[in-house]
Amino acid sequence: MSSNSLARALMRCKPVTALVDEHGGGKGHLSRSIGLFQLTMLGVGATIGTGIFVALTAAVPEAGPAVVVSFIIAGITAALTALCYAEIASTIPVSGSSYSYAYATMGEFIAYIVGACLLLEYAVSASAIAVGWGQYLNQLMGNLTGWQMPDAISQPPGAGGYFNLPAIVLVAMCASLLIKGARESTTINAVLVVVKLAVLALFVVIAFSAFHVENLEPFTPKGWLGVGAAASTIFFSYIGIDAISTAGEEVKNPRKTLPLGIILSLVLVTLAYVLVAFAAVGAQKWTEFAGQDAGLAVILQNITGSAWPSVLLSIGAIISIFSVTLVVMYGQTRILFAMSRDGLLPKMFQKVDPKTMTPVANTYIVAVFIATLAALIPLDVLANLTSMGTLIAFAVVSAGVIILRRTRPDLPRGYMVPFFPFVPILSVMFCIYLIIELPWDTYALFTVWIAFALVIYFSYSFRNSVLGKASRGEAA
Repeated sequence: MSSNSLARALMRCKPVTALVDEHGGGKGHLSRSIGLFQLTMLGVGATIGTGIFVALTAAVPEAGPAVVVSFIIAGITAALTALCYAEIASTIPVSGSSYSYAYATMGEFIAYIVGACLLLEYAVSASAIAVGWGQYLNQLMGNLTGWQMPDAISQPPGAGGYFNLPAIVLVAMCASLLIKGARESTTINAVLVVVKLAVLALFVVIAFSAFHVENLEPFTPKGWLGVGAAASTIFFSYIGIDAISTAGEEVKNPRKTLPLGIILSLVLVTLAYVLVAFAAVGAQKWTEFAGQDAGLAVILQNITGSAWPSVLLSIGAIISIFSVTLVVMYGQTRILFAMSRDGLLPKMFQKVDPKTMTPVANTYIVAVFIATLAALIPLDVLANLTSMGTLIAFAVVSAGVIILRRTRPDLPRGYMVPFFPFVPILSVMFCIYLIIELPWDTYALFTVWIAFALVIYFSYSFRNSVLGKASRGEAA
């Protein structure tokens, strides 16, 4: 193949009409069963959890009390991106989120790389979330019974552990629920989200009762570089925006429901994050957050001198982290489903159970991979890798809005980004800023992952691509 032919093959775009028409409701397709409330709770469920219950104790030592600003910076970036997601998701309401959008706007090769970023983002995010579950489970057990699991089986490597058993149990429970069906999973998730929002509201009320202004001084002990570094670390907790768009093929009235769900969930999430972070750094000196497992529960216990608020918050965290893991695993299985349907991954990932209408084999594979990462990889490495994948996917979606406006202005859109093209351009710039702030070891690990993905693409995906076979006149 000549270099020109190869370039054309790598840049072949999937027609938007083909993407949308693939949902026919028949065999091998997903079922539209998710409404606006369930979808909004899906986004909130995938977002509120790690950033507050787990990553806050890692971000505060980097930024100090200015971690509130870090959450605002991450929230602004997410808001700009959310507007772009709202437009492109209402235009292309299918499974696959950023991967599918990139396939329609930038070509197969870029779409595949975005897909690889998403798979990394979702797998590593779910692993990072699952790691924190054991910490709060231990806090709850200690409050109720006085006994805790030894660190060797309840902590990740680098924090005194060798094998994180609670993380494996959590992933197994989520996988079994996902296999039952999308409607069942999203309904249970909606209930769990309401519970965790109530628990966080309780934390804010109690923490503000012990608020001391002197705890906010110095506000930026490590300068604005620390604020940017913390924003980059916690950005992975905004993965819920992308998780909503992975449900595009299972949402009722997607052109209207998708943009509303994305915007509503982001408003709820950002408000909750900023309130909880501000209350936490006002109630406890920033220097005390380092190494503090189950941080919010400990803060409540220190404030009240009683175990019951800590018990309630630990229960809320356990429920919260369960719902986040559930939604993130859901998102990853749908991305694998979309890539497999395009021929870029083996067919086992698109096989749907005729009774539950869920990709069963796909879910099992995802569960094993995530459980392995959660059991064996340190938390800080997982969080930064997730942020890298999330930011790249967000930047591609924002650029995709610009491209699609230019190439297909005729497409029906349920929502259009205001102040075009400034909003998508700002979104890309904010994403690049946060990517630059990530540590060098994250770049090294990310490079290894992309190199592995490229091997898969050129050894399997390029030859088995449905678009590629069609262009060569072969049967798909």
